[in-house]
Amino acid sequence: MTLDELNALPAAAAEDSLLACCASRRWAAAVAGGRPYEGLPALRDAAAAALDGLDWADIEEALRAHPRIGERPEGRGREASWSRREQSGMDAAEERVRTALAEGNRRYEERFGHVFLICATGLGAADMLAALERRLGNPPEAERRIVRGELGKIVQLRLVKLLGRETEG
Repeated sequence: MTLDELNALPAAAAEDSLLACCASRRWAAAVAGGRPYEGLPALRDAAAAALDGLDWADIEEALRAHPRIGERPEGRGREASWSRREQSGMDAAEERVRTALAEGNRRYEERFGHVFLICATGLGAADMLAALERRLGNPPEAERRIVRGELGKIVQLRLVKLLGRETEG
């Protein structure tokens, strides 16, 4: 899809497309409602502003669409495909690292009540595990800020993918 095509979609179709970037309905409606966008920077700025305006319930809605780190996303949709590529650093992970991630995910979810979220693009399994272990000690409010930031990174990368670009150029 091009930016012109996104700009031209009916509101509901634009929201559906944007949900692959962030599964918060409120976020998708805000970004779709800001069209037309002059270029990718304007779209990215609007996406960041919309994310900043979400309350925690909206963030939790978005988190429910993200697979646990180390688990292969099921499905054939755009979001599942992107998640598989984003977590490709897990492909060569040793069994001990996979086991530690599974246990860390369980402990994280018990502590914070939602999936551990990290922008996994470019990270190896050991990097993700180290971040998970480090973040388990965070106070809940600090962790919420980190999660919002990680979601923002993922959204920015996915907007580029949505527009059919693998890089920003």
